[in-house]
Amino acid sequence: FMVEMIETANILHNATERSLIILDEVGRGTSTFDGISIAWAWATAEYILKHIRARTLFATHYHELTDLALEYEGAKNYNVAVKEWGDEIIFLRRVERGPSDKSYGIHVAQLAGLPKEVVERAKEVLGNLEQAEIETPASKRMLGEHHPKAVQLDLFSINYEPLIEKIISIDTEKLTPEKALKKLRQIKKLAEEILRFER
Repeated sequence: FMVEMIETANILHNATERSLIILDEVGRGTSTFDGISIAWAWATAEYILKHIRARTLFATHYHELTDLALEYEGAKNYNVAVKEWGDEIIFLRRVERGPSDKSYGIHVAQLAGLPKEVVERAKEVLGNLEQAEIETPASKRMLGEHHPKAVQLDLFSINYEPLIEKIISIDTEKLTPEKALKKLRQIKKLAEEILRFER
């Protein structure tokens, strides 16, 4: 993630209006919580739109970022055309105007030969995630500054599991003061990350 941030910082500090910026999946290595990745990508794209104003190709699988085109006149959405035939897809190798209406990650995993059980479980998990997204869309959370009635995250849209696992894994019988401080710092960092997206 540090390498990605150094590269992004270099671009943001040195690009001019005459530059061509090509970015792919900014923020992808940030966290297990996609919201943080989306926030980094959103902030980066917004900075380019507001301050640099260079021609930019910004590839992402975060559908929430397509809302930037609603906020900024200079932002336009494009997608690679796909044809669906039942449960199969064909990539048409053609770029079209507008955002993609869905993700084809599961289809790509199937084409790559992942076991059927894994693909079926991924479909099930995706359905659950899409339902959670309908209830609290991440795009509305990202647009909070622009829209006064931002949706507040509910308990189920944040992954508390890493924090809970970190606390449960502590062996208090064998913990030295130095190790206790280190663990406490790690827990504090995780808690701060969660709180940042609860507000």
